[in-house]
Amino acid sequence: MSHPATRATINVEDARVLEHSAYAGDQYVMRLQAPATAAAARPGNFVHMVCDPAIPMRRPMSIMRVNRQAGWFEMLYKTHGLGTLALARRQPGNTINLLGPIGKPFKLDGYKKKPLLIGGGVGIPPMIFLAEHIKSSAGNIKPFVIMGSEVPFVFTPRPSQILVPGVPDGTIACLPLLEDLGIASRLTSRQSYPGCFDGYVTDLARAWLTAQAQQLHEIEIFSCGPTPMLRAVAALAREFNLPCQVSLEEYMACGVGGCAGCVVRVNTEQGVSMQRVCVDGPVFEAVNVFLDDNSLK
Repeated sequence: MSHPATRATINVEDARVLEHSAYAGDQYVMRLQAPATAAAARPGNFVHMVCDPAIPMRRPMSIMRVNRQAGWFEMLYKTHGLGTLALARRQPGNTINLLGPIGKPFKLDGYKKKPLLIGGGVGIPPMIFLAEHIKSSAGNIKPFVIMGSEVPFVFTPRPSQILVPGVPDGTIACLPLLEDLGIASRLTSRQSYPGCFDGYVTDLARAWLTAQAQQLHEIEIFSCGPTPMLRAVAALAREFNLPCQVSLEEYMACGVGGCAGCVVRVNTEQGVSMQRVCVDGPVFEAVNVFLDDNSLK
């Protein structure tokens, strides 16, 4: 059931749990029947949801996949604290109240020929959503997706059949979900997972970008993950002089811009201002939020 919200683009919706699966590393994938949210969701949006009726504060969750026709969306999360622990106990058939979709998404068109998508940890879901969007809306554009995790990947990796020039030998592990869509992906970890690049996402990205020296003008970067990773991605974009959009992860209270508890420094034409990650973001131009090496610390 949907009701009008104070912001025209945000629905208040009672979503029904369709599927809820547990994976290694305290990770979960939940599919929710939420037609209004699914219809309006764009890559980079999130939902603000009630994890349990006994816990008053909502939790923000990134949207990973959407099926607009069937009216559902999926999210991947890792338990961390009472809210997500309570959410992990929810069962198919349960109802979860949510606000969504919320936030400024990644750009939705006008992509360069070679988008590079970089996701780390719980920053992986928005990259899956964005990769699928690019594939469906701009079929001639071929994104390359790099994902890193220090816990087992939720989707069991398999050797890729898609050749990616510039990737080090032996780095063959891919995300089956993307591979089946014809989207090239490679995985990184420092946990010695088979076929994964041994290092950080930015190490693999640098190796790939170095091999694209003659095509750098065709590349742009999109990224989501922990702040230290995003800072490193922003530095990488500066190193190769590439445009870069990042989706920030910040603690949120209201999720709709009222409390101003998630503000960050953003460089604007009028100077540095404080903007709210929930509604002014979570997507920003990297150059505007990582003004120097100390930004967002």
